[in-house]
Amino acid sequence: MRPELFRLLDVAFPAYFLLLLTGFLFATAIGALWARRIGENPDVIVDLGLACLLAGVVGGRLLHVVADGYLWDYVHLCTDPSLVDWKVEQALCASRYHGVWDAAKGVCHPVERDCLAWAKFWAGGLTYYGGFVGASAMAYWLLKRDRFPFWKAADMAGFAVPLGLGFGRMGCLLAGCCFGLRTDGAFGLSFPPNSPASEAQFKLLELTSPRLPSHPVHPTQIYESAMSFAIAAICLLYVHGRKRYDGQVFATFLGLYALGRFVLEFARADDRGGFVGLSTSQLIGLAMAGAAVAIHVARSRKAAPAAAAPAA
Repeated sequence: MRPELFRLLDVAFPAYFLLLLTGFLFATAIGALWARRIGENPDVIVDLGLACLLAGVVGGRLLHVVADGYLWDYVHLCTDPSLVDWKVEQALCASRYHGVWDAAKGVCHPVERDCLAWAKFWAGGLTYYGGFVGASAMAYWLLKRDRFPFWKAADMAGFAVPLGLGFGRMGCLLAGCCFGLRTDGAFGLSFPPNSPASEAQFKLLELTSPRLPSHPVHPTQIYESAMSFAIAAICLLYVHGRKRYDGQVFATFLGLYALGRFVLEFARADDRGGFVGLSTSQLIGLAMAGAAVAIHVARSRKAAPAAAAPAA
């Protein structure tokens, strides 16, 4: 784990956001090259990438606040911090967290109000699907405004988005978030003291202190990164050259990612939120898989008459 990738003039550059930005820039560059190749204006894709980055961060943060199980903590941090229970060591309660120790509950209560804690995305807490929905809404509006072929751009996103996501998940690995369940297998990875995995295992009484290395866990960040790169390769190298209608690459990406993410969620151990035994991401993934099927059916039906029409 390496939360800070490097420092410059005593300013820390977080690994997660640098790799997330790298993924967005790489995806945008690929998209601009693709637009030039098909005779469209690449500047539209550059503007689109920047706008989607901002909209994606907003959407990812909002879904985290609402669906990952921290909503009332953010509310209480603004209204009554004493209602917030932080499971930390007593010795660290006052020194690091500036809180008051509750011996009866064995938790730390923050003292200072913070009504903007929910908006501090740089402190951690972004969800992929929230970012995807936010970026998709922005993309739809911009592409329609610029009269850019929407479904052709969607197909570009079908291989550019998972390519960027592959870099982003490596940032998760360096930040220590999105970790997996404990494992004794050969792929088990132990995170350093005070990592999110150590803190989570301490809360579960699996460690006596969060200042200890975590027990080995599944490196789900690497799993998802590899899955994302594989989906990008399938969509770009196989589906794109054989597509029967515009939108097919995007539908393939949407379906493959939803299926792969649904399975990987069973190996995740960080706070996921959820309902009826499924995580928030799994529930949204089911909706995304349904959307992929709907896009395929609607677009293939629309393309069928054009393919069947005799040449003039």
